[in-house]
Amino acid sequence: MHKDLLRLARAERGVRIHLACCLAAAVVAGLLVLVQAELLAGVLSGRFAVAALLPLALVVGCRGLLGLAQGVLAGRAATALKSALRRLLLGRVEGLGPAYRSGELVTLAGRGLDALDPYLTGYLPSVAVAGIVPLAVVVRLFVADLATAVIVVLTLPLIPIFGALVGWTTKTVTERQWRALSRLGGHFLDVVRGLPTLRAFGRARYQASVIREVAEAHRAATMRTLRVAFLSSLVLELVASLSLALVAVPVGLRLLSGSLDLRTALLVLLLAPEAYLPLRAMGTRFHAAMEGVAAADEAFAVINPPQETGQETAVAGASRGAGRGPREGGPPEIRLEDVTMRYPGREETALDRVSLVIRPGERVAIVGPSGAGKSTLLHLLLGFVTPSEGRVLVDGTDLAGLDLDEWRRRLAFVPQRPHLFATSVADNIALGSAAGPAEIRAAAEAAQVAEFAGALPQGYDTPLGERGANLSAGQRQRVALARAFCRPAARVLLLDEPTARLDGRSEAAIVEATRRLAEGRTAIIVAHRPAMIDLADRVVRLDGGALVGPVPAPSISTQGGEAR
Repeated sequence: MHKDLLRLARAERGVRIHLACCLAAAVVAGLLVLVQAELLAGVLSGRFAVAALLPLALVVGCRGLLGLAQGVLAGRAATALKSALRRLLLGRVEGLGPAYRSGELVTLAGRGLDALDPYLTGYLPSVAVAGIVPLAVVVRLFVADLATAVIVVLTLPLIPIFGALVGWTTKTVTERQWRALSRLGGHFLDVVRGLPTLRAFGRARYQASVIREVAEAHRAATMRTLRVAFLSSLVLELVASLSLALVAVPVGLRLLSGSLDLRTALLVLLLAPEAYLPLRAMGTRFHAAMEGVAAADEAFAVINPPQETGQETAVAGASRGAGRGPREGGPPEIRLEDVTMRYPGREETALDRVSLVIRPGERVAIVGPSGAGKSTLLHLLLGFVTPSEGRVLVDGTDLAGLDLDEWRRRLAFVPQRPHLFATSVADNIALGSAAGPAEIRAAAEAAQVAEFAGALPQGYDTPLGERGANLSAGQRQRVALARAFCRPAARVLLLDEPTARLDGRSEAAIVEATRRLAEGRTAIIVAHRPAMIDLADRVVRLDGGALVGPVPAPSISTQGGEAR
């Protein structure tokens, strides 16, 4: 059973109560089969009068009602547990930033956690029943007929043994299927979101072929999983059928010879299948629940990441940077030493042994093809991810040993797709700072937001739609730059392709605002457009996660801190 899920279920009162009642209903319904078998055997053998059919009908009705109650309670427990898990997952992802791919998150939080239903509503109740009902049946068989009880005791372990052998294979192929589904859902969503950019660069057809390949990989993984599931059901049914045959044949022969009375024979034949049935049901539901278990493993890996590596890195960083720290006031020196970065669940490296020194106040442009690792480098500096190997130093101190909240106060980050909230223009500009009205207007002037803000119905108090739906891409980007201007204490500027998808006029406005914003700061600019690259003192190129080398920046002069 999944320890993290059970721990969460115990911590959530609503889940705990519903799940306990569900398991109790399942066990009681399973135990009532003994009463049902006693009454039915007595009626068929003539020991009980026909009037015993009334209590038999009541027992059958009680089992039906308990089954109905079990389904309702299990559904409520599953809903409450999935809600709690989604709340923990999304709360954790807020702190991860863009390092965790949004497409994979949507697949995990949606389809992935919904796949927990078979585990919570089917597998857990079947485990409770399999742990109690077969034992009760065996005890009753020992009282009724010792020879039959011995056969059942000897054959009963075969089902969990074969189930475990098949289950190991099932777990492996189901995890592969889940990874394929997660990759398919995540990649598809990311492609849809980036479709305008892909069309602009003529890469839409290529991504269609990539999606086709990923979908084919998911189809193949699904077919492998179904093949194993069907074969496992065949194995369990075959073992159970042979075990029942070993019980039924001797009982029939003994009944014919007169060494066994009719009532005992009927009771044995009615109860013996009930000893195997819970174990067979548990094995069948185990396969149906494996996709949800794989999704839960990934969810808890995000919620509770391994702490050992981070702590060791932090200790090592603190010891290496003992007595030193980032300089206060001025822009820092940033140094990457043999940095290798791998995202969880992926074999390929996002960054491969990257070594780079960015001097205080230097403006460096990072260029390279899509997927080269440019955004990953920014995520490292933001503290969203930690290097798998190597280290990032800020004025000689390992970033892993710094207070990330304090470090991020010294950063101004302008993403490629800034998120604007459904609030006023002024509130969107002041997001994350304590800027007053005068500072907001000054930042808006510097970022050229004032050009369009004055034409809005309520000026800076005009409410925006979610994601800035009523603004153009260039206007949204200027609001993001104004946010950076509202952080005068920030000494490091990080920009992730701020002019992507913009027209010439908007691009010129963004470039001019960026030029003023970068003055007196260390700036790392991920760029494709020549106008943004022209702002840099130095240009470096990433390709396949590796640092290819410097690219000569056209006509660059650092005199006065401006590029020409």
